[in-house]
Amino acid sequence: MALAQQPQFFRIGTGGTAGTYYPIGGLIANAISNPPGSRPCDQGGSCGVPGLIATALSANGSVANVNAIAGGTLESGFSQSDVATWAHSGTGIWEDRPAVEKLRAIANLYPETIHLVASADSGIKGVADLEGKRVSLDEPGSGTLVDARIILEAYGLSEDKVDAQYLKPDQAAERMRDGAMDAFFFVGGFPAGAIAELASQHDITLVPISGGEADGVRGEYTFFAKNVVPAGTYEGVEGDVETLSVGAQWITSADQPEELVYEITKALWNDNTRKLLDAGHQKGRQITLETATDGVGIPFHPGAEKFYREAGVLKD
Repeated sequence: MALAQQPQFFRIGTGGTAGTYYPIGGLIANAISNPPGSRPCDQGGSCGVPGLIATALSANGSVANVNAIAGGTLESGFSQSDVATWAHSGTGIWEDRPAVEKLRAIANLYPETIHLVASADSGIKGVADLEGKRVSLDEPGSGTLVDARIILEAYGLSEDKVDAQYLKPDQAAERMRDGAMDAFFFVGGFPAGAIAELASQHDITLVPISGGEADGVRGEYTFFAKNVVPAGTYEGVEGDVETLSVGAQWITSADQPEELVYEITKALWNDNTRKLLDAGHQKGRQITLETATDGVGIPFHPGAEKFYREAGVLKD
């Protein structure tokens, strides 16, 4: 008699329940799970990893997930690509703490767009126009603040050359409504609620982050990718706007077994998972095998790397 299969547990740290990480995490956890005793995939059962029980946990986002993976209290989690890169290399927001050298990537999931929102009456048409203007760069300790500094520098600006303020995006939007803020940076998938709400009450411009300066940023910082906000995403923004994005990425530790991560990666990209992602969430449709290795600034877990080489999306 065959022994009953031992269940294996795999947690995915996400973000707050109101954000995008949490529902996407739930979809992926369901897709890769195949608890002991489940019907096989070819008989209409789950097409996940045999014996695996994956769960998505609500957490405080990128930094908290990196810390939990480093401390061994989570097997995996979601993080912005920039935060993962800084943590792995001990730079950016991580320069005062030990580098998390065991951090590894499973997949790039979907783009989190860098929005530079300006009040229409501020006259700001490009990043260079921010000089001397009241600009919110987000809170100290946030990934957005470091991204904003990188972008300002690329266009020959610095915090000293703008009237820099350090507010959460919703507070910055409120100030803009009151005429007390000219522009603010926000990193997140579009359409972003705070910006959509602002655009319905106040004329805004979405400022492009493009051209040679943006190409230079992508060349120097591999975690940035090109991105376009389509016309009509926000009220009053009539044309497509070119910008940059950082990836929402699924990360784990080098301590996780190679075979397990290989099987998980394989399950993430099967046809059954594709259906779940497409039907489950607006951002789910943007999670594709073609973009799974884009903008990843940390090493892939050997199990994930093995799968991507077999699939032909990672080449030497």
